[in-house]
Amino acid sequence: MNLVADLGLGISTALAPENLFFCFLGVMLGTLVGVLPGIGPTATIALLLPITFNFEPVTALIMLAGIYYGAQYGGSTTAILVNLPGESSSAVTAIDGYAMARRGRAGPALATAAIGSFIAGTVGTTVIVLFGPPLARFALEFGAPEYFSLVVLGLIASIALAQGSILKALAMIALGVLFGTVGQDLYTGTPRFTFGVRELFDGINFVSVAVGMFGIAEILRNLEGEQKRSVMGIKNLWPSRDDIRRVAAPIFRGTALGSTLGVLPGAGHVLAPFGSYSIEKRISKQPQTFGNGAIEGVAGPEAANNAAAQTSFIPLLTLGLPAHPVMALMLGAFIIHGITPGPNVLIDEPALFWGLIVSMWVGNLFLVLLNVPLIGIWVKVLAIPQRVLFPTIIAFACIGTFSLGLNPYHVYAIAFFGILGYFLLKLGCEPAPLLLGFVLGPLLEEYLRRSMIISRGDPSIFVTRPISLTLLIGAVLAILIAFLPAIREKREQASGQPA
Repeated sequence: MNLVADLGLGISTALAPENLFFCFLGVMLGTLVGVLPGIGPTATIALLLPITFNFEPVTALIMLAGIYYGAQYGGSTTAILVNLPGESSSAVTAIDGYAMARRGRAGPALATAAIGSFIAGTVGTTVIVLFGPPLARFALEFGAPEYFSLVVLGLIASIALAQGSILKALAMIALGVLFGTVGQDLYTGTPRFTFGVRELFDGINFVSVAVGMFGIAEILRNLEGEQKRSVMGIKNLWPSRDDIRRVAAPIFRGTALGSTLGVLPGAGHVLAPFGSYSIEKRISKQPQTFGNGAIEGVAGPEAANNAAAQTSFIPLLTLGLPAHPVMALMLGAFIIHGITPGPNVLIDEPALFWGLIVSMWVGNLFLVLLNVPLIGIWVKVLAIPQRVLFPTIIAFACIGTFSLGLNPYHVYAIAFFGILGYFLLKLGCEPAPLLLGFVLGPLLEEYLRRSMIISRGDPSIFVTRPISLTLLIGAVLAILIAFLPAIREKREQASGQPA
């Protein structure tokens, strides 16, 4: 009965005219920054945070939250249409979404992303309402050793993202981890692999790697004489009955996985879409379709991505712990408005707590109403001649990356990674495992070193803790399964090259 009363309070708060307006404004801004590679929700929220000083606390938080989960929607649009993931979580969507666009199925891919995101976002918000405190307590069971083992499992499982050689996939993961170590040492501040370039002291930016490896490299490959860009005629804008049947289960599985992993600080929201793609490819009866336009490869990761975006609010609202940089900014917004995040928010500020949660349902509805009518317009982007489209894509990529620090270094970086990505594609190496290694590499190092400090250099800490041991066993099983003859044969069939 208390839950019904609490939700009633949340509905009355979220449906207040000013809160409705700023919720809509937030999700619209989020969609726009998600579409434009390089800006992202973190920078947008950081820029808008001072503007919210004069807002009511609940109004400010509703708008800032809308920017975050709105960006998860928008990031899939350019990933599907032109192979430019605006966010790390959209990189997986680009694998099959862009392949679908090339085959004239951009409409169903965009619609699937929107529908899957809406369902997962709605369910993720429901999870916050029903299971927030218990899930937050479960997340507290994870210490540094458990996070290290979870990252190891995620990296090993990502070999499912690549077609062909398992060794090449592992090599790409290792290369991504190495790129992730560039910059200043976490504990000593000593520069590593910077070669005297001051811009590298802060590390390599994700946007430069993603835009270069996916967007610029793909453009270079399409400009080859024998592989000119060809997009089949647009057949329809909506998923067929068969498409809906195929995506129902992946959306359900992705939502469940994302709702669980989103609670984990650090890597949860990144691992969710990668993990969903790995699961869908593993259990598929036609793994050869993944990478070539499998609609399940769009539905599952998009659902996982948006479910994780919603449930990442759980540790912030219930414990006052930010799960990632965007949540850290949200934590700052709480403090700026004189509110101490944590368990007392539910008691001291029930209207804010429940109003923010209900606004997520409203925001997801706004996102569907915004994005679904735009599908036809977005699809027309594919009809633009490549002599116009490709320079435009490169111009937007350069503007987006230059805006990261108003430094031309970032533009040089996307050129470097574009050329590197092109040669890796020519060698039969997939960029997705490299990107995951790059994102998770710093986390892997941080949790390893933190664990070693806790155990005073004793590596047995990883196998004496039950959760950590279970995750490591899962990683070992994953690598053994990948080398099984039957799995190797499937990979060869899927890629046409030896595994």
